[in-house]
Amino acid sequence: MWRQSFGLLGKSYTHDTTGSFLLGKWLHRTLYPLPLCSAVVDVAIQDYVADVASELIYQNKSPISTEVLFVFPLGPHMAIYSFQARSEDAKVQAMLRDELSVPPFPTQAQQLHEDTGGWENLEYLQDQSQYPGEVFACFLGTLSPGRELVVTLRYVQELPREPDGAAHFVLPPTLHPYTKHYAWNCLTSKLPYSLLLTASLQSPRGVANVQANFSLTPLIYTAQDRSAAQVSLAGSPPSQHDLELLVYFGDPTAVSAVVEKGDPGAPPGSLLGDPMVLVMLAPSIPEAVPGQRQSGEFIFLLDTTFLEHAQHSLLFLLKSLPLGCYFNIYCYGETSVGTYPRSVEYTQDTLTEAVRRIPSTCSSLGDTNLLATLRSIYNTPRPRGHARQLFIFMARLPPDKEAIAAEVCRHRNSHRCFSFCFSEDSAALAMALARETGGEATYVSSDKTMTAVVLKCLKRALKPAAEGVSLSWTLPRGLEVEVLGGTPQSIFQGQHCLLYAQIHGQAQDTTVAKGVMTAQYSLDGQDVTQTIEFPLCPQGDGRLAGHRLAARCLLKRLLPEAASGSGDEPRQRAAKISLTSGIICPFTSYVGVRTSQRVTWNQGPLALLPPRQSLIPCQIVQLRGYREVSSCFPVPIWVPPGWLTAVCDSWLALHRLTHAIATLPQQGACSKECKPPPTTVSSLKYVDPMEFFSDSQMLERWSTKAIAECQELVALQNVDGSWALSSGLASVLEIDEAEIKGKMPGEVMEPSIWATVLAVTWLHRNDMCYQDFCELLEAKAVTWLCSQAVPQLDKCLEAANTLLGSSVKPSVFRL
Repeated sequence: MWRQSFGLLGKSYTHDTTGSFLLGKWLHRTLYPLPLCSAVVDVAIQDYVADVASELIYQNKSPISTEVLFVFPLGPHMAIYSFQARSEDAKVQAMLRDELSVPPFPTQAQQLHEDTGGWENLEYLQDQSQYPGEVFACFLGTLSPGRELVVTLRYVQELPREPDGAAHFVLPPTLHPYTKHYAWNCLTSKLPYSLLLTASLQSPRGVANVQANFSLTPLIYTAQDRSAAQVSLAGSPPSQHDLELLVYFGDPTAVSAVVEKGDPGAPPGSLLGDPMVLVMLAPSIPEAVPGQRQSGEFIFLLDTTFLEHAQHSLLFLLKSLPLGCYFNIYCYGETSVGTYPRSVEYTQDTLTEAVRRIPSTCSSLGDTNLLATLRSIYNTPRPRGHARQLFIFMARLPPDKEAIAAEVCRHRNSHRCFSFCFSEDSAALAMALARETGGEATYVSSDKTMTAVVLKCLKRALKPAAEGVSLSWTLPRGLEVEVLGGTPQSIFQGQHCLLYAQIHGQAQDTTVAKGVMTAQYSLDGQDVTQTIEFPLCPQGDGRLAGHRLAARCLLKRLLPEAASGSGDEPRQRAAKISLTSGIICPFTSYVGVRTSQRVTWNQGPLALLPPRQSLIPCQIVQLRGYREVSSCFPVPIWVPPGWLTAVCDSWLALHRLTHAIATLPQQGACSKECKPPPTTVSSLKYVDPMEFFSDSQMLERWSTKAIAECQELVALQNVDGSWALSSGLASVLEIDEAEIKGKMPGEVMEPSIWATVLAVTWLHRNDMCYQDFCELLEAKAVTWLCSQAVPQLDKCLEAANTLLGSSVKPSVFRL
């Protein structure tokens, strides 16, 4: 989560002369955080999902009225489902409405649309944000001096699973804003607000332990079988860091299942009405030995304009692949052409033929056609037991980006993508493809650093995986299970997968109290089967965290399909799920409903609005961000984009008042006609390429020199990791071939063994370590040498050091 609290921001108004407010001269845009007086937070953690309910009390301690805006940063696995703010004068509640349907209050909706205009200014302000990411922003009106505002916020969140099985929860900065705005300097230890934090923990496996980076009360079990417990913050919260919880469960198995009961008030068969099974898949996958045979299917998709700049990178990629895998290369342009009709096993012959075919394959291709290439790949079955991974290189943004995102999303469970973009306009698509499939995206600004960047991704892609993942269910007759979003076919080392499976129907045999889930997968060729029992009549607190997160999962799957123009059905289904669960999607929008407690005329421009005004600006805003050096000392806070709504409220209210009184120059009103929000919906969120930028001038200068020095040696290596003793190798080593043969130790029977020892030694000569480029190549070479059972390999190394004038250590050869 990004380290910015925001919370309640205020803007005060002053004027120099009597009546000058009529001309708008009092408008100032400086925002500052209003002090938090107290926070009460109730966290309910159920295995790896959390539901957080918070109540925040703010107070206007300034001597003048302040217009306030609540801003809450949203984490990547977080979703708000309830927001309310109340003061002595009014209550504001955020509600979802279907953007495709006719609004219930056309007059108010039209006025709200007018008051939230200026979309071109919104885009400008988004670019000025120091903090990139999504925020929930709601304008709350005017807060008089000394008055309090109570904000109630509820959200759900998927919790990351630590390698030891713990669920990791971090309290958002808005609920514990210890940062610069709440401290005079870096040494301040006392916070000006109180915090009451309570965590309720639940798991059928039992709650074993809780660890935190702050003081906790003793763990209190609320169930005899220790399946439920409670813990709280003890004393004052720390003033120097986030609050983090690690919850350990009784049996940290690779597979777990928790059942959450449905909402009794929802109709049976609906998303919220039926029970939900929360399935966590986290196979324990051992480390792979570098250089050994390894399964996997690696497919490289090259933009035709990219190829001329990527010869070196492609060479290093192909030479670094392990024996035992499958590979293919596609060049996409006006037509889709692969070097082979389908992936082939990685051998010396297939690699040589692929390299030979690439120039002719790509020479006749024109405009980008990545979509057809992807469809061709997805229509080709992958080799059995080999996890499919795509390396997509995009030199430019394809014109059918939404269709591409939708196609990848439809096949998200069958592969993962490593995407590389070379232009800022393609960054959003690259990130979307990687995010949907559990891969990674990288922005490369120079082809001189491309090799190092793609090889780092290949190292991560070579992590072993659990293959052929499947789930089967044993339930009483009349019940069936639907896994929302499907089951991934592969889970890679270091990853885990949280699935949502809903139980539909009515059991015919009510005496059966439990169901059974069986998870099956393959690890290094060995089949693994794990069985989990779960109750069919689960208990729960009724907060429906799993159901709401399941809705969020479904909405993510539907968005690319709806945005690609696949008809109205995906849009309508997404809107229905959103309105039912309270989780926003692009086809629904927040609207703040303001209910006046009493009729009053407060100070401030919004008080000029009629008391009957019931709709106020409330929205999810994407901040684009810019980099700035951080400091723990107070600095002015940037105006969030959502604040534009408040500015327009003030300007337009002034415009309506002055127009009704007399004909006056509209100096304080909007000078440009307000433009409506865009009608099209995109599944691609704005991405700052610098967020996944892997480049530097120092790396560029060093990598260019290093690649030039070792690329000829790399080209000579065989796919099994060995080198042949040849004139080409002698040229790289800058030693006469006859001298190399003459210095070969007598213990060495095969010239290729001596050549391979020399090549590895050369890569390490005089500490010239090409680790970023040749680590995988070297691992294959050393593995090959070990497989040859070379007698007295240490003697060969001594001879190689003498010939090359180096001092490479035996540990390089695993001696």
